[in-house]
Amino acid sequence: PGTSLKLPGTSQGGGPSPAVRPVTQSGRPITGFVRPSTQSGRPSTMEQAIKTPRTALTARPITSASGRYGRLGTASMITNPDGPFINLSRLNLAKYAQKPKLAKALFEYIFHHENDVKNALDLAALATEHAQFKDWWWKVQIGKCYYRLGLYREAEKQFKSALKQQDMVDTILYLAKVYLRLDQPVTALNFFKQGLDRFPGEVALICGIARIYEEMNNISSAAEYYKDVLKQDNTHVEAIACIGSNHFYSDQPELALRFYRRLLQMGVYNCQLFNNLGLCCFYAQQYDMTLSSFERALFLAENEEETADVWYNLGHVAVGIGDLNLAYQCFRLTLVNNNDYAEAYNNLAVLEMRKGHIEQARALLQTASSLAPHMYEPHFNFAILSEKVGDLQRSYTAAQKSAEAFPGHVDTQELIKQLKQHFAML
Repeated sequence: PGTSLKLPGTSQGGGPSPAVRPVTQSGRPITGFVRPSTQSGRPSTMEQAIKTPRTALTARPITSASGRYGRLGTASMITNPDGPFINLSRLNLAKYAQKPKLAKALFEYIFHHENDVKNALDLAALATEHAQFKDWWWKVQIGKCYYRLGLYREAEKQFKSALKQQDMVDTILYLAKVYLRLDQPVTALNFFKQGLDRFPGEVALICGIARIYEEMNNISSAAEYYKDVLKQDNTHVEAIACIGSNHFYSDQPELALRFYRRLLQMGVYNCQLFNNLGLCCFYAQQYDMTLSSFERALFLAENEEETADVWYNLGHVAVGIGDLNLAYQCFRLTLVNNNDYAEAYNNLAVLEMRKGHIEQARALLQTASSLAPHMYEPHFNFAILSEKVGDLQRSYTAAQKSAEAFPGHVDTQELIKQLKQHFAML
């Protein structure tokens, strides 16, 4: 326990419970900052991947990472309008490998622009032979190719060999990426800490440690390391955002507000920031700023998913001030903008239950639990609803699912106990 990213609920750091902080599909608390490698939540089965609400703003579930790597050609790349800049299939790689300066530029072109890992690897192998295996740069590049091809152990050997020749922060970061792919976060942490002995105060390394702790649910250690990052670089957006979201979910909205205001002063100006400012103002009881922040967030939203998030939070504000009609409309607008929003289905169902519309509430809860099987609320609400109607069997099944999603939820345990007593009487 606590050494794997695959079973995130096993940390010793006393991570926040799903009752306080929403979790992703893989069971990790939502971070304060979107990172390309972890935002997909890596669905474990193909079926789950197909069902997953769309992330990264595409209409398709995330399949492989390769789509992110292709880079657009810049104007300087075009020699003749109709043909490619370099015809890779006709290159004599052995010839270019003899010319170190040219070879490095050519490698970067093949790897980053053409995204042709196989040819890049061939060139790097020939060049490193020509350099008699003494050039650390080529070893790092071969490691990058192996990493992209999924040969993690081979990549690890190359990076380690390069580190022996030349101590570089980049190489340590790549090694840590390899270990995270191999699901060995503790090894990655040790490498980062060794790196910090040699490069004291290096922001990238401290930030890497904080991210791993955050992925392992050890939020308190992550926050400490993010604070260390800010001691070295007090304009580090990721660290400020993560500490802010951590304070918000630890019931300290006033402190979170200070961090988000700092981001605003630094010139970060986007929908997410104003959304967070609005929420912090609401929970810190500064009502004059709440609605204007949300208005600004709606104005700055770049796509429907962001708009949906803002309407969802406005629904919470409406519930907080007791205006249930407004809340109902806000959650409806959330679903208009993003039809996969499980939390909005769940909250709408609760409002329908209050109005006494049992069937509608049941349908909404079933939609919510099929969209997000990792959330415990829809299962729990469905169990309560079924128990009230007298459908004990369905109630028991839903309560079991809720207990699976969040084992520490006391109300679920109570409900299961009551149901077992009912069944014993029958």
